[in-house]
Amino acid sequence: MSWKNQSGGPWGGGPRGPWGTGPQSSGPNSPDLEDLIRRGQEKLRTALPGGFGSGKGILAVVVIALVAWLLSGFYRVEPDEQGVVLRFGKFVGTTNPGLNYHLPYPVESVLTPQVTRVNRIDIGIRTGDDPRRGTAARDVSEESLMLTGDENIVDVDFAVFWMVKPAAAGSTEDIGAADFLFNVQNPEGTIKAVAESAMREVVGRTNIQPILTGARQNIETAVHDLMQKTLDSYRSGVLITQVQLQKVDPPSQVIDAFRDVQAARADAERLQNEAQAYANRVVPEARGESARITQGAQGYKERAIIEARGQASRFLSVLGAYQKAPDVTRERLYLETMERVFDGMDKVIIDQPANGGQGVVPYLPLGALDARRAPTTAGQGAAQ
Repeated sequence: MSWKNQSGGPWGGGPRGPWGTGPQSSGPNSPDLEDLIRRGQEKLRTALPGGFGSGKGILAVVVIALVAWLLSGFYRVEPDEQGVVLRFGKFVGTTNPGLNYHLPYPVESVLTPQVTRVNRIDIGIRTGDDPRRGTAARDVSEESLMLTGDENIVDVDFAVFWMVKPAAAGSTEDIGAADFLFNVQNPEGTIKAVAESAMREVVGRTNIQPILTGARQNIETAVHDLMQKTLDSYRSGVLITQVQLQKVDPPSQVIDAFRDVQAARADAERLQNEAQAYANRVVPEARGESARITQGAQGYKERAIIEARGQASRFLSVLGAYQKAPDVTRERLYLETMERVFDGMDKVIIDQPANGGQGVVPYLPLGALDARRAPTTAGQGAAQ
């Protein structure tokens, strides 16, 4: 038996399924465009008195078109934006956030740049998304390698944060948003070039040691001021909010040698501090000892002078007494001299007897025994 597909399939009778139904449409049928146009024309004819061809109809169409054109002048400025109004392509003013109105196109148009967003530009380093490591940083040596004032090379990575400069109060010339839109063709490229130039200039007049240690804040401030001055001279409408140093290191090829130099400098500074501390301790002691010796010598001098003057005065007084009574004065001097000589010593005086005898009696030094006994008693008491 031959198969014939003339009846629309094995179930016969057109595009029907085995249960007697054919394929259903998946949705409503698309409307006929010509039918829609025709219906719209009919509604307009009923709405416009006299139809399209009459003067009233044309006037109504013109009025509707004019109202629609005038309504197209309303626009909205977002909170982080500022409206810049152009009249036939010339800047005429700015508008604040909110609903505003300008003459419809093509008389006036408006641009709405973002003026509160802080943008960031990295110089010397590029960040990107790595599927394995996440965010990865890549060093750009042609931007980061710079020559210092003492002819060394340093690797500087830094970031610049900027935003559109706000309009100056009461000024019709210093308009940040308008300057940003019309005075600089490529703002990000210009800011990047100015930042790299300013950093190279500041680093070029600074030695490498302050750059690597404690001059980071000074460098950031100097670069910020120089960038802002340069961009203001361009009337770029850009405000630099911050310059932040990310990394300041010697080149990777010589970083080990620089670390050795830093360690040696740290040791030298430590030794200098120790020597200074020793000097601060020894010098005052020496000055005090010198002052003590000087004062002692001064006191000895004054004492010797006073004693000499006293001796001279005593001698003169004795001389006067001797000149008046030589015998008495001589006897007195002899007695005073013997008194000084024998003072404080044990003495035994033997007098010649009157009858011409020997005059010597046995002598027992009791005083010497008492003197020896006193130190022994004191030593025993101390031992106890």
